[in-house]
Amino acid sequence: MISRLSGKILDMKQGSIVIESGSISYEVLIPMAVMKEIERETACSGDIQLVTYHYLQVAQSSAVPVLIGFRNDVEKEFFERFISVSGIGPKAACKALAENFSKIAAAIDDGNEALLKGLPGIGGRKAAEIIAKLKGKVGKYCLIRERETASTPVGGDELCREDIAREAIDVLKQLQYGTREAEQMVEKAFLREPGIKTSEELLNEVYRQRKPL
Repeated sequence: MISRLSGKILDMKQGSIVIESGSISYEVLIPMAVMKEIERETACSGDIQLVTYHYLQVAQSSAVPVLIGFRNDVEKEFFERFISVSGIGPKAACKALAENFSKIAAAIDDGNEALLKGLPGIGGRKAAEIIAKLKGKVGKYCLIRERETASTPVGGDELCREDIAREAIDVLKQLQYGTREAEQMVEKAFLREPGIKTSEELLNEVYRQRKPL
């Protein structure tokens, strides 16, 4: 299982990047939204490090390994949430995720079928299924700014409030929020919902309190 890949960009194609790592070159599929950020951040001849989703594409008598690349764990985690919707496979999701992940996550949370069905390969019925499956579960990703980074694992229901707050603040800092700003966001979320039991719930509440009315 290839989980991370670093090396030099040999070629950028529409929807994929060829990376030379050691003596091996890998072609990695890249969602359009991620590709836009990579193009802004990295010259074609520059170095790159990707978090990868690795799976086997099975067709009759053959199985072809496929790599899909992301700039960080947050993007990969959102992608994995997206493909948890029935009927959306990894390659279809790779094509569909053409808008910033935060924009797509906000559309899911708002029940905005119009935006979702405008994504490549996502029609009205599939947009409704995505909302039904993921609404209320993606607030964390709505907080992503232009340069988000790695996520922090969510703890169990019995984590104490201090641990939950620390995990949430760590994620917010990695999503480019300042330390004090993150602390204030978490404090306000706990004031609104003192019964929060996990960092995932806490981040969803942070998003809800910042969401425009």
